[in-house]
Amino acid sequence: MNAFTYATAHSPASARQLVADKGAYLAGGNDLLGLLKEYLVSADILVNIKSLPGLDKIERGEKFWTIGSLVTVAQIEDHAEIKETFPGLHEAASEVASQQIRNVATVGGNLAQHSRCWYFRHRDTQCLKKDGDLCYALNGENRYHSLFTGNTCISPVVSSLATIFASLDATAIVLRDGQETRQNMAELYQRAWENPLAHNSLKNGDLILRVEIPTTRSRSAYLQVSDRHAFDWALVSCAAAADVVDGKLKSPRVALGSISPVPHQVETANRFLDGKVLDNATATQAADMILKDAKPLEHNAYKVPLAHALIRRTLLKLKGDA
Repeated sequence: MNAFTYATAHSPASARQLVADKGAYLAGGNDLLGLLKEYLVSADILVNIKSLPGLDKIERGEKFWTIGSLVTVAQIEDHAEIKETFPGLHEAASEVASQQIRNVATVGGNLAQHSRCWYFRHRDTQCLKKDGDLCYALNGENRYHSLFTGNTCISPVVSSLATIFASLDATAIVLRDGQETRQNMAELYQRAWENPLAHNSLKNGDLILRVEIPTTRSRSAYLQVSDRHAFDWALVSCAAAADVVDGKLKSPRVALGSISPVPHQVETANRFLDGKVLDNATATQAADMILKDAKPLEHNAYKVPLAHALIRRTLLKLKGDA
């Protein structure tokens, strides 16, 4: 690990000023410290943001809930009203890593974490995401990689919270150049879809302040499959959310994680589901639409039937049939 300066910020503006162009924000530190130790990132200064006022709060509103970026994953998991109002968010939080990590991992950190691709994480491999010439996973070991991508890097987004936030139409409020900007989950990761060097759309110095979740979808669900029951990233994850009026879905959203550089949604499938009464045939047809353009590689074709089953099961959870 290279030497760095350490400072504590007491306001978002001072945090941005301290981090400048060559620093990094430090909250839970689960991802950042590992990257620093492996020389995968460097920072002249680490800016402790754990004391920023108001960013560790969960606030309930009539039209939307606000979750601060310093709220821990464990706080979401343990919040009784979140479990009742956004059960899918509770389920996603409970699947993150281990209890010890959830106690310190933050919402902002979960959304901003870097690629888990082993070629990227190997400090001696100069892969495409590290400004090399080649994505080694394309013709190498790609068991955990994407089924969809907009560039030649096939590293997927692994944030469980991003997947459920996408299905809930949540918005991240990001401090950028002194101004608060709003990005939905697709926008928050769009740059990773287009640019192999990017993990998300955050620029140097950008700071996620909070996430706003509209209350328009009364039902939500989240499922994932992992190699291990606990303390493991998802092979595939699925989140679904909708309001249900007279037994019919209203404004449904389905999102998949760990299969694309962005939380994967297909708008035609969302429109198809709108107004439908859910049954297995309808859920199956939606799954077919969502996965129609998947491009599996040598070692990750198993993700297609796995995702298909998760979509069906997650959708049916919205009506309590799974």
